[in-house]
Amino acid sequence: MNKYFHSVVLDEEKCNGCTNCLKRCPIEAIRVKNKKAIIIEERCIDCGECIRVCPYHAQKSITSSIEMLKDFEFNIAIFPMSLYGQFSVDTNMDKVFQAIMDLGFDYIYDEARAADIVTEVLKNMLKEDKLPRPIISSLCPAILRLIQVRFPSLIDNIARVESPMEIAARVAKNEIMKRNNLSSDKVGVFFITQCPAKVTSIVNPIGIKESYLDGAISIESIYGDIVKKANQAKDDVKFSKGSPEGIGWARVGGQSYAIGVDNYLAVDGIENVIKVLEEIELGKLNNVDFFEGLACIGGCVGGPLNVENPFIAKSRIRKLSQNKGSSEKISKEYIDDLYNEGSIWWTEKIYPKSIMTLDSNIRKAMEKIERIKEIAKILPGLDCGSCGSPTCNALAEDIVQGHGKIYDCIFKLRENFYKDFSDGGK
Repeated sequence: MNKYFHSVVLDEEKCNGCTNCLKRCPIEAIRVKNKKAIIIEERCIDCGECIRVCPYHAQKSITSSIEMLKDFEFNIAIFPMSLYGQFSVDTNMDKVFQAIMDLGFDYIYDEARAADIVTEVLKNMLKEDKLPRPIISSLCPAILRLIQVRFPSLIDNIARVESPMEIAARVAKNEIMKRNNLSSDKVGVFFITQCPAKVTSIVNPIGIKESYLDGAISIESIYGDIVKKANQAKDDVKFSKGSPEGIGWARVGGQSYAIGVDNYLAVDGIENVIKVLEEIELGKLNNVDFFEGLACIGGCVGGPLNVENPFIAKSRIRKLSQNKGSSEKISKEYIDDLYNEGSIWWTEKIYPKSIMTLDSNIRKAMEKIERIKEIAKILPGLDCGSCGSPTCNALAEDIVQGHGKIYDCIFKLRENFYKDFSDGGK
């Protein structure tokens, strides 16, 4: 089996062992040992929270280089919805599109146009009423991974429609291949990404065997070049863009606003999403029609690979999404064609992903669970993180699995020290 790819990685030379990432990781995928953070790959969902909170920039995301464009005869850039929020609302976005083209791309496709397509699909899905409630949005790959590892009972609630990023790649690549009579291997498709989870979803896609994308280039890595080239771009070049509602998908609540559903929940911030998913799992929110969960604060505008303050970017997207100007409508016939081509839906079933396999032998695994409970009872329960594990229960698990010791806990170490001291060192 191939090793699972993760976009989020650690630069050990920059890591200071400060435990910021340890405490903020929502899936307990980080430990600190010997003053260095360690990412447990089986647990990591590439949400990028550690990148956001690390004061030393030791956590980073592996993304594609602009140099990869040389590997293809024709290159397509997928313009992300969140990029609209990185510029003031009065910016001529045609110049921004042109600037990205000038980086070496031959064609550009607005992800917001694909969001318009998914909007119509979700409207029909809500009308058909075939999925259990609430229907869970499939936009955020970090949330999909989270459901796989922590809330597998909710997999059937997920809308089995691909994300706008993937649909944009499929539509654009098929269009260019047909128009220019090019084979698939001659056309490179790159997403300009705000998010490490998007990078991972390209290499290890959910719901499909293989992504149409060949890579993802971070917004932060090319933003300066975009600004510089946009200032030099001509005014007379026009690009096809998504509707205001499609652009609005970049902010939390944008999907629900575009769909026009009233009975919905829109939640941003992965810790907040976890709390709501717990309620859904308990059956307390079955009366809600649609759940829009986004790992980043503010939505995609809060992605760690953006450059703008997420609250400012969110405000800009909100203003743009409420613009009632004219935009190209997506016809039902066009969506039907995409459906018949297989360009919209997942083709593969997704399964739960275990993150706590204590032992392949069931009896031994049960014994380890009991041992974890016993050790957890004697730990202080403060979840201070000083031991290098995020919680006392996590330390108990690490001890049973042979990755930690009871005296990693400074409180147990202190107890033992005072006991030895009172016994005269005997």
